Amino acid sequence: MKQALFCLIVCLISENVFGQDKQAYLIYNAKGERVVYQSIVNTAKKSDLVLFGELHDNPMAHWLELELTVDLFDATKGSILLGAEMFEADNQLILDEYLGGYISQQRFEAEARLWPNYKTDYKPLVEFAKSKGLKFVATNIPRRYASMVSVGGFDTLLSLTSEAKSYIAPLPVEYDANLGCYKGMLSMMGMPGKGKSNPEFFPMAQAIKDATMAYNITRNLMDNHIFIHYHGSYHSNNYEGIYWYVKRKMPNLKIVTIATVTQDDITVLAKENMGIADFIIVVPERMTRTY
Repeated sequence: MKQALFCLIVCLISENVFGQDKQAYLIYNAKGERVVYQSIVNTAKKSDLVLFGELHDNPMAHWLELELTVDLFDATKGSILLGAEMFEADNQLILDEYLGGYISQQRFEAEARLWPNYKTDYKPLVEFAKSKGLKFVATNIPRRYASMVSVGGFDTLLSLTSEAKSYIAPLPVEYDANLGCYKGMLSMMGMPGKGKSNPEFFPMAQAIKDATMAYNITRNLMDNHIFIHYHGSYHSNNYEGIYWYVKRKMPNLKIVTIATVTQDDITVLAKENMGIADFIIVVPERMTRTY
């Protein structure tokens, strides 16, 4: 009896002490139920495609991207391939040359159009792929073409050369202006005005990115492999964006979506973040940022 009482006291004290620890992140499922990291691994390893939505400056998201990649590599005995928004399709050659050992790291980093936070946030993924001989797909549309769409809409792409179009999803691109992600962008930009820039084109620029990333994902899928794709959460939140375009082409593909959000209180999933993905990584609002 005394021993049982002692154990109960120890458990209560331990729970009280550890319950006060600072949490760097918590994970929830789409229903708002708290789950453990292993739940993501267990679900993802049964999928064809993992859409990992990050906050670009969030260290927890970047660390978990690397951890999930390593764990899925181990769980599938290496049957994974990677892809990312952060690499534009016309940089595939130089990325392949670096992964294949044909050019040096210094040359790759000097000549590829890398994001400013590459060395802290994406280099670990590229180096892991290189060390394991994994395919890494540069999925995004070249930025100059997305900029064209933001100024003049989809029609501006029609005059491009065949070579230029090879870096873009096949034209004409299907577009649903009523999707929440695109309507949201339009409302943030405001209604069309009398100036040179038409806000209506801004969600089209987002859509051409989503469509191109989805196109490059689907055409690089491999049998019995899991494709892990890294991108900003907005590109797949609420099962829209990349997810919507992939499903239009391959409705039976098994996809797992992950979103990253920040909240002041991470102990409960905020209502606005409920159901935005299969798994939602919640990070404290005060978390330090990578840039």
